Amino acid sequence: MPLVLQREPVLEIYEEAANRKWVLPAFNAENLTTVEAILDAAREYGSRVHVKNLPVIISITNNYKSRPQSVYYTFTRQWQVGLKLFLADLHVLTSDESPFADLNVMIHLDHIQWDDDRELLDWNMDQFSSIMFDASALPLEQNIKKTAAFKEKHGKNILIEGACDEIYDSSSNMTNSLTTPDMAAKYISGTGVDIIVANLGTEHRSSGANLYYRRELARKITERTGPRLCLHGTSSVSVDKLTQLFDDGIRKVNIWTALERDSSALLFHNMLENASKIIGRDNAEKLVADQLLGRNVGLQNDSSVHYFTTTYRQGIIFQSMKENVLHYMKTFYGSF
Repeated sequence: MPLVLQREPVLEIYEEAANRKWVLPAFNAENLTTVEAILDAAREYGSRVHVKNLPVIISITNNYKSRPQSVYYTFTRQWQVGLKLFLADLHVLTSDESPFADLNVMIHLDHIQWDDDRELLDWNMDQFSSIMFDASALPLEQNIKKTAAFKEKHGKNILIEGACDEIYDSSSNMTNSLTTPDMAAKYISGTGVDIIVANLGTEHRSSGANLYYRRELARKITERTGPRLCLHGTSSVSVDKLTQLFDDGIRKVNIWTALERDSSALLFHNMLENASKIIGRDNAEKLVADQLLGRNVGLQNDSSVHYFTTTYRQGIIFQSMKENVLHYMKTFYGSF
């Protein structure tokens, strides 16, 4: 079916998800391979559980300093070009000719900045299903004022998500502060956003070694605001600790880092195993001599066009990302 873009149909999907006790996963993407891996996983999981129109949210950031994904979507490194291509790709991939035509696909514009995205804010926002307006770097009162103005302007047509306070990248020098129930209640009351991003102990770009999701805090916030939380930094939490999010009042999660992190590791391992097929026997032997490859690496093969193409590399990335998305879908949608 066509992309689900208008506020009322999007709210209906969220309502159905709540009735089924689903937490809707939003998967971020910054290239076509990731977009297709997400869609293919949704199609396969829907087939497994006999739901042809399984809902799936595909997200992208714009000029978000932590990761400007529309900038990375093309090597023009121009967000206007990247964002238009991202939208065009999704329109084609959800068309009647596409194998993904039955899915309920929503487009989420993530971490849109009140300052760096000023030009984007003049676009027609009806091209998106939902928008996360991010003024969280500002003091709370200013954040509320700017977010409320955005909600007033666009909230009649689009589901609006807002960030109560900043969730920093794990590589930054800033310290993440947990959102208090009082802050969350004040933010919701002042902005009227549909979904709130609160800091619940997670981080962007973290492996999760020293982090844990604060379930009790989420429940205390939900007692004050109702069930409208979105968890960012989901990749910093092991999947086995994410199985009860619905009961905590979380209705949406954002996922990106795990898709890239895990697929990169798999690609690296596969390329080492096939080093001589990728770079040829002579070059592989030189890397062994330089102690950049171990002596157990296979050196018996000559280079092969199958192994040094972009198609080979993208195929590994695609399959890894698809399996990762399937794992998250099983976690958040259940087995029906």
